[in-house]
Amino acid sequence: MPSEEELFAAVDALLEGEPQLPPPAERARLREAAQVTQARLAQVLQSTTQTVKNWEAGRSEPRPPRREAYLRLLEGWAAKYPAPDQTDPAPAPVVPETFAPAPAAPRRPAGDPQDSAPPVSAPAAPSSARPSVTARSSAGTRPTSSTSTSRRAARKAAAPAGDPRFPHGPLAVLDGDGSAYCVEGVVLDCPATTIPQLVEWTLKESGLGAPRLNRNGKDADPLIVLTEAAAVRLGLPGRLEDRRGLRLPEDHLLVKQLTRAKWNLTQRGFGPWARIYRPAQGVQRSCVQLAVLPWGALDSRAWGDAGQLPAAELARVLGVYATRVITPRGSAAVCGLELMTSLRPPTRAAKDASGVWVSAPNSGALTQPVDPAPPEAPAEHPVAQGWEGGFLDEEAYQWTRDVATLSDEECLLPWAVGLDINTAFLAAASRLVVGLGAPVHVSSPAFDKKIPGSWLVDLSHIDLDPRLPSPFTPSGRRPDGPAWYATPTVAYAVELGHEVAPVEAWLRYETGAYLDPWHDRLRDAYVATMADLGVPVGKDTDERAFLAAMEQLGQVDPGLACVLSAIKATVKGGIGKLRERPQGRHYRDGERWPALERPTWRPDIRAAVISKARVNMHRKMLNTAKATGRYPLAVLSDCVVYASQEPTPLGFLPLTGDGHVLPGSFRLGATPGLAKTEGVQPMLTAVEWLEKGLNPARHIKGGDAVLDEGE
Repeated sequence: MPSEEELFAAVDALLEGEPQLPPPAERARLREAAQVTQARLAQVLQSTTQTVKNWEAGRSEPRPPRREAYLRLLEGWAAKYPAPDQTDPAPAPVVPETFAPAPAAPRRPAGDPQDSAPPVSAPAAPSSARPSVTARSSAGTRPTSSTSTSRRAARKAAAPAGDPRFPHGPLAVLDGDGSAYCVEGVVLDCPATTIPQLVEWTLKESGLGAPRLNRNGKDADPLIVLTEAAAVRLGLPGRLEDRRGLRLPEDHLLVKQLTRAKWNLTQRGFGPWARIYRPAQGVQRSCVQLAVLPWGALDSRAWGDAGQLPAAELARVLGVYATRVITPRGSAAVCGLELMTSLRPPTRAAKDASGVWVSAPNSGALTQPVDPAPPEAPAEHPVAQGWEGGFLDEEAYQWTRDVATLSDEECLLPWAVGLDINTAFLAAASRLVVGLGAPVHVSSPAFDKKIPGSWLVDLSHIDLDPRLPSPFTPSGRRPDGPAWYATPTVAYAVELGHEVAPVEAWLRYETGAYLDPWHDRLRDAYVATMADLGVPVGKDTDERAFLAAMEQLGQVDPGLACVLSAIKATVKGGIGKLRERPQGRHYRDGERWPALERPTWRPDIRAAVISKARVNMHRKMLNTAKATGRYPLAVLSDCVVYASQEPTPLGFLPLTGDGHVLPGSFRLGATPGLAKTEGVQPMLTAVEWLEKGLNPARHIKGGDAVLDEGE
């Protein structure tokens, strides 16, 4: 226990008040007058350049012991370089802070009115800079009502344009010293040393979160990303022992701490992505999402080297993704699926016949789980047990051209050039009409391209040039009899001028362009990130300028390159999640698995997207062949390889009179559906791959496209 003298000394010091730092603008003026750079000052104070920038922008305040050293330096500079227009500048007014104390100090009552409004450092902060929340209250006293009012007013004045409920953005990256790095350079001070304390701080003090993406949806839960140092500080093990389940055991001390504090975990437990919550009280949600970096929360196949970035830079990278796509809440695939639901929630508020507000289905959304038709289901699904009528096989291309069809002219060309379609699945999702409800079985139906579904039809009579893959099968081989196809595939057969006579079909008559908002948001995110990386994105972009910019893509801003990678993974992963397979070694065929209870478990929609993407690819190859007489060497999903006179796509693509790529073929550009260079190899190497039975599209970048993406 402290002595009476020590207590009175501490109270006297509090009454006298702490020496105030000069306003942020004055800090910058003094440093510049002394001809000291921010980097040099950071070196002297053993901090970072970004931290100094935050101090001078008013986004954060230094903490002991740097505060005292910084104050002493500023006082010395002020004596040497007084302000020219005033002799004794007064410090900026500081709003009293009542942030939750460190665990060793008394805590505020749970009902404290400040729990919903994080404090700010100074009401005079510029509107372009978000204030910092710091943990400097040591007495744990409850603020007066007048203090509460002034804090709320200051916070409203200082917050930038946007949702005032979340002044510090959607997420924070927590480092080992308690610094929580948010978007736009904001740094908060987090005093938590346990996971329950961190959850309380996040919900009551941090000002983190994001508004709903649809008026019928829910606000995004705040995300806290834990660096390795932060994980250690909070008592987490450096490595998960359960490498299969990827979660802490239920009897782990940390899980018990959460249970004692009356916090719940979802069924996936405490793993790399942990969701900690309490049951909602009315409309108020109490939920925090954690991402544990040392446990592999950011998969390098989707996020590149993002997990190795410094905390402040990682906050910027994740903040861009959260602002343009969605606040991360799991793998890129999980984010892709969650984005669908966030943009088209399954329910909406509506009044019943008596005028009472109730939950009602949301028009245009997937409102309830439905079982697929037997041919649409994976073999282990309950409805597929005993089914012998064949299955839908709408997958991406994996095709190589027969070496015997190569001409001498092609073999003598110097280069093999790979073209990659930008987010091909995303482009295919645009204006795609899909079924919203359960399938209906129909015998001998007349084909209608406006009705989504699965059709049993014989397309084996359609004879196409052997130098092109068949548009009807993933292998590119000609069908050998009746088979099940999604609507876009059969519609393309009709487009090519062929008769079709379906034997039977499973059709969905309640339809809508469910994926359109998902497509639009991800398209905008992709294009904006491309533009930030210096890639021209306009309609009249010069193709050569575009190709030159793409060569420098990863060098312009490695952090934004990680965002671009994550956006592409969100597209592919989200489509893949529509047909999520059962997991776990104890599963037995015919049993239901959790994913089946989601309205978004829809293998028919996945099939339609892939079908349309494959058809789009074939249409471009066919148009290129008609215009130039050139045929592809191989195709793998969204990559196609051609022989070329030049080591660029302009060496084989059809060009108009003004030098632009002919519309209808593989146009070059940065938007979804347009193409870019995937890789270049000597033509001799590509021919050797073909002779060995290898797919040149898989190796055109010099590696293995399948293994590199973890497919």
